[in-house]
Amino acid sequence: MDGAVRRALAAVLAAHPAFTVRFESCHRFPGVLYLAPEPDGPFRELTEAVAERWPEAPPFGGRFDEVVPHLTVAQGHDEAALANAEAALADSMPVTAWVSSVALLVHDGTRWHEHASFALGQVP
Repeated sequence: MDGAVRRALAAVLAAHPAFTVRFESCHRFPGVLYLAPEPDGPFRELTEAVAERWPEAPPFGGRFDEVVPHLTVAQGHDEAALANAEAALADSMPVTAWVSSVALLVHDGTRWHEHASFALGQVP
């Protein structure tokens, strides 16, 4: 990522205030266990702002009609492992978090790594 793109992304994200989110339940995509954020609006707004700035690079390559905000907990495991993880998480719910930045992750073919972090704006 060059400096101009980094500065543009920082500006887009800084235009959105930090916020509190709550995760109350687990959900599934095929082969994926995730937590659903409440509210999900701030995540949708961040996604839409980035997609609007770079329409040539839609979320998930444009494969989905709707982007579902989520926090992936487990992926690439068999159904039994996902069920065990879901059961273990049930006792820890709900979880509340303060979201003040966005991490840009890059996949190296094996693992995800944080490439950069961008601060969200201040709460009005």
